[in-house]
Amino acid sequence: MREAVEHYYGTVLQSSSDLRTTACTTSAAPTTAMRALIDNVHPEVRERYFGCGLVYPGALEACRALDLGCGSGRDCYVLSQLVGADGAVVGVDMTDEQLAIAERHRDWHAERFGFAAGNVSFRKGYIEQLEALDLEPGSFDVIVSNCVINLSVDKAAVLRGAHRLLKPGGELYFSDVYASRRVPAGLAADPVLYGECLGGALYWNDFHNLARACGFGDPRLVEDSPIAVTDPAIAARVGDIEFFSATYRLFKLDELEPACEDYGQAVVYHGTVGEQPSTFLLDKHHHIERGRVFPVCGNTWRMLHDTRFAAHFDFIGDFSTHFGIFEGCGSSLPYERATGGSAPLAASCC
Repeated sequence: MREAVEHYYGTVLQSSSDLRTTACTTSAAPTTAMRALIDNVHPEVRERYFGCGLVYPGALEACRALDLGCGSGRDCYVLSQLVGADGAVVGVDMTDEQLAIAERHRDWHAERFGFAAGNVSFRKGYIEQLEALDLEPGSFDVIVSNCVINLSVDKAAVLRGAHRLLKPGGELYFSDVYASRRVPAGLAADPVLYGECLGGALYWNDFHNLARACGFGDPRLVEDSPIAVTDPAIAARVGDIEFFSATYRLFKLDELEPACEDYGQAVVYHGTVGEQPSTFLLDKHHHIERGRVFPVCGNTWRMLHDTRFAAHFDFIGDFSTHFGIFEGCGSSLPYERATGGSAPLAASCC
């Protein structure tokens, strides 16, 4: 299957227009400022983009970032602009054709961005075998990936490798494809369905459990959208399985609890994270307005207090008194359906 994926993305797909579903296309609209950063990337690099989300978390200045399955490098070169000359971006991919495009335009981007020396480098390798690359454990603030982990033949190895490479308090922020139920083995073995990011999609609850088992407690869903399977033959094969493009953030924090526990804590946002001056988006249910006292559970408190976001918040309370569990921690399908979905909660946790 790995060879089939390498062939699909190295030879079969020459641009995003060759895709047969919307799984590997980004539905979320970038902000005006983010669109400018994307447009600042070389056209040939942008043409070979197959991501399904916007993997640019806030507060990246001077950070060290790693892109798993970087392809032709579009996200790397956007991240290059966000981390700045004092930061660094490393891209990893297994496909020679994609890496050749990424490498060909490295100097072009450094000059365009005004950096005396480029802050982007690339490695050829498998994201399931990160330990084989010359990457120092605990050396990355942020790891991103864009519609690639579903293509991996060993997703647990990818998550374990990412956990190993992150600094304490670092995060894995990535977009991928998930299914409403487990994909049958016959469909998962189909090279076209796998290449289109459907065959390898995890059932969402299996992903949540896998993330926790690999050291990432309390996975947080940032945004999601349903995937339209427009090819009639593929639609007939997948039947009633629903697929979703979703962005998650997973923090490397050792003390996260299995559920959202209430300790009477709250935070106040300063409005100082780059593209989020009025409201900080931690995840789908945490849209934290500037200057507002916002009640949070213990896990959310740690995700802000024990990470690079700490300087952007004031923190109220501690862990001395436990008041029970926050309402809303359930096990139902977390993704909005095409027919609608509930609006984000304005001032509560989870």
